[in-house]
Amino acid sequence: MGNKALVVLSGGQDSTTCLWWAIDKFGQANVSALTFDYGQRHRIELECAGQVATLAGIPQAELPIDTFAALGGNSLTDIRIDIEGKSADDLPNTFVPGRNLVFLTYAAAFAWPRGIRNIVTGVAQTDYSGYPDCRAETIAALEKTICLGMEYDFTIHTPLMNLSKKETVMLAKSLGAIDAMAHTHTCYEGQRPPCGTCPACILRAKGFAEAGIPDPLLAS
Repeated sequence: MGNKALVVLSGGQDSTTCLWWAIDKFGQANVSALTFDYGQRHRIELECAGQVATLAGIPQAELPIDTFAALGGNSLTDIRIDIEGKSADDLPNTFVPGRNLVFLTYAAAFAWPRGIRNIVTGVAQTDYSGYPDCRAETIAALEKTICLGMEYDFTIHTPLMNLSKKETVMLAKSLGAIDAMAHTHTCYEGQRPPCGTCPACILRAKGFAEAGIPDPLLAS
């Protein structure tokens, strides 16, 4: 049981890299994925997550949690809010308050009855948009809280925490995950092929360019 791992899989570049990382670390037979339908505007994320899980040959569950859409206040769940804008606290409008906190808490609740102690997430504090729930100190505090609240020894793994996007691409290459990137989705505008101009597309392109590796998504 100690080798079982659950990957929070969004269908994006980072979580896909983490899925291959988990398979490498824990073994394919011990890895499963959990995807959240949180009322995101771009449903393509859910399709991509399913495709990635199938490609990896691992079981995936999809959990509906539509409260974020009801709360609103961010451009990823509310079509009326501009992607390029800022929130009242000067955070990007793509910041969904509490999202990673809720995702990881639900992931732990899902893992607990299944005897899974390892939870893997693709958060990073290096090349990111300033989201406070992507910081190492936030994840460390949440891990402690979840362990205490469920009286269970969870470990939250964040293999990308201190990596740049270039380093993330290089990690994906070393794990054999580059081809899977053709099935991922990153674009904040929800476009496929990606728009190429939103902050997420620019950051992704920068990482692949600096790594000297063509992005398979652009060739798919």
